Amino acid sequence: MDTIHRIEHWADLHHPKWIDFFRVALGLFILYKGILFISNTDALMNLIREADISFFHMALAHYVSFAHLVGGLLIAMGLLTRLAVIIQIPILLVAVFFVNIEQGFFSVSNNLEFEISLMVLLLLFVFLIYGSGKFSVDNFMKNHPHW
Repeated sequence: MDTIHRIEHWADLHHPKWIDFFRVALGLFILYKGILFISNTDALMNLIREADISFFHMALAHYVSFAHLVGGLLIAMGLLTRLAVIIQIPILLVAVFFVNIEQGFFSVSNNLEFEISLMVLLLLFVFLIYGSGKFSVDNFMKNHPHW
């Protein structure tokens, strides 16, 4: 626990304000992907089937959609950011390593899906360390505990 508190303290001291823009953009992008998955569940089901995950296709599709919708909104608002990021990381790891391996890394046919997934995964790790930032609901709640 002490290590987590030291990382959080370091991140609070070294958190540039401009990085909050990327947190909001990342959250909105993940929310957008969740809306796309909800509106086109068949495409998500095909991705899961192509990855040779034979169990719980529908449950996985709903988990991914729900996690993207809720997690993207939480990340964009800066509310429980680290928890939302931790929920997103397994989804992006699967997207980067299992789904894109089937399609081939850096292939032209996957329309930059690998690069986007990898960039989102890296940003998730950045916000796992840095947290919410100055322009967030978490920071507002910390500074106004009785409001």
